[in-house]
Amino acid sequence: MAIDESSPSFFSPWPDRLRHSAIILLAAGLALAVLVVFGDLAAVRAAAAFICIGAAALVPWRLHDVAASRDDVRAVNPVEAAAVAAVVAGMPDPAVLLDRAGRVLHLNAAAAQLAPALRKNELAQFALRSPEIITALREAIATSEIRRATYLDHVPVDRWMELTVTPVPVPTLFGGSDKCMLMTFHDQTPLRRVEEMRADFVANASHELRTPLAALSGFIDTLQGPAKDDVKARERFLGIMHNQAKRMARLIDDLLSLSRVELSAHVRPDTLVDLVPIIRQVADGLELLARERQVTIDIDLPDTPVSIAGDREELLRLFENLIENALKYGASGGKVVVSLSQALTGEGAPEVRVMVRDFGPGIAPEHLPRLTERFYRVDVGDSRAQGGTGLGLSLVKHILNRHRGRLLIESVPKQGATFTAAFPPAMPPVVA
Repeated sequence: MAIDESSPSFFSPWPDRLRHSAIILLAAGLALAVLVVFGDLAAVRAAAAFICIGAAALVPWRLHDVAASRDDVRAVNPVEAAAVAAVVAGMPDPAVLLDRAGRVLHLNAAAAQLAPALRKNELAQFALRSPEIITALREAIATSEIRRATYLDHVPVDRWMELTVTPVPVPTLFGGSDKCMLMTFHDQTPLRRVEEMRADFVANASHELRTPLAALSGFIDTLQGPAKDDVKARERFLGIMHNQAKRMARLIDDLLSLSRVELSAHVRPDTLVDLVPIIRQVADGLELLARERQVTIDIDLPDTPVSIAGDREELLRLFENLIENALKYGASGGKVVVSLSQALTGEGAPEVRVMVRDFGPGIAPEHLPRLTERFYRVDVGDSRAQGGTGLGLSLVKHILNRHRGRLLIESVPKQGATFTAAFPPAMPPVVA
């Protein structure tokens, strides 16, 4: 006779496994009772058989209850608690909490952005493939001591990262304690950039200052010795020494300006400035040099303001370098044209262009790609004779990079050169 478990019965309120065990015991008891009454089975043996059948039916149910209780306890594991997840999520630097096996327990948004391959409940070693990270993590797990490592991350851009693996004692399910591994990452790129700039500054300054210092030292020795009483030689040497000292001062000034611009390259200026009066101010300041070189500065500027987001002092330095270069190296053309216009890029985006054109000897094509390198000169002798430091166009490039602009250089030998500083226009104010 089949029993319909879906219909209401005495067993319906019971748990499934207990209900099944009760049905089995009932059937076994009836069968054993029939054998005792109508067969030759002794009552003692029947009772023993009933006990064995009952144990076999009830033990799986008890084991299931124990397993379920263990799952409930595991669900309240202290390390898995929401408070731990909230602490990791609130850390300002990328942070990942691992168990002793290296599996990810918690990670914050910064860590997920730093290493998108990280996944909860998966081994961190598979997602963080840097040998420095894996070595530090293994040593921290093996020794339960803090480990640090520095590595270079190439994606999405080159960044120097410092990793700290800190063993963290956590309570276990049975009243003891275990060690989890807290991995934190700190971006060392700004510090590295400062160190590199300082090293570059020392190397470049020592290289470029050596020549004028040697000249000054030689002239001083001459004035103290053979030319001590030679008035004509003294006046000539003092003039040369004065020019060399001015060149050294300009070199130091350019190096410091370049370092300042590089240090703040990642911060785009947000102050609105009008380019028209800035260009006029620079042209007026260079009028004396233009007369000395017998060059005319033609200015073609609009009557209305043309504003961009920029740093006024840096823009003054940028246009000063471009126009002064045109006056010095394009002097044979007799004219320098400075114009301001608005145009479209190849992708159709609007931009503001300031063009400085000279009509001098021009620049050979092989030199154009390297003009913005530090201390690169087309003609070293002529550049130094003009008082150039070799840093002007490099400074121009870095200022434009900070303003999210670009430098365009066009030149044909014997037909002059055109340097164009292109800027994105100022964004219109947002209406609330």
